[in-house]
Amino acid sequence: MRKIKEVIVVEGKDDTKRIKLAVKADTLETRGSALSDETLEQIALLQETRGVIVFTDPDFSGEKIRKIITREVPGVKHAFLSKKDAAPHAKGSLGVEHASLAAIREALAHLYTEVAVDEPLILREDLIAAGLMSGANAKKKRALLGEILKIGYTNGKQLYNRLNLFQITPKQFGEALQLVKQIMEDKKRDGQ
Repeated sequence: MRKIKEVIVVEGKDDTKRIKLAVKADTLETRGSALSDETLEQIALLQETRGVIVFTDPDFSGEKIRKIITREVPGVKHAFLSKKDAAPHAKGSLGVEHASLAAIREALAHLYTEVAVDEPLILREDLIAAGLMSGANAKKKRALLGEILKIGYTNGKQLYNRLNLFQITPKQFGEALQLVKQIMEDKKRDGQ
């Protein structure tokens, strides 16, 4: 099986659902037009490791997001939908989530690189063994891990997806876990 190597940056969950119906790809959601520094840092990291395709709605907010990302993360690719393709029902809202699957595929067609679907680099069992899914201090450990790896905070279920989205290697994961353990031990020793 093949999938798109680049990560597609979209505005929200409904866009992700629609993209995933059209193509096999990973997405990162901006959750609106007020892009946080953390989100921009994640997009920059993804651009370095996998490449990024910005695929936002053809409206004011979508263009605002596109301009900010282009300014802050040079070299990203852009997929565009016409307003007609983004609002096929003539009434109602405009967006990627309303586009036909064919229109989405056409907008992406000349932009992406196909790669074989790899096995995940980090397994759920690794997360369980590291005490990141449940148990004492799992939430604190996940927060520290997300900060160290620059992938953001996630809950236990999303950590697996995020580690693999960013293609965190077992070596990077192990080194980050060692730092998490050290920080936790230091805090415990200092009574925090």
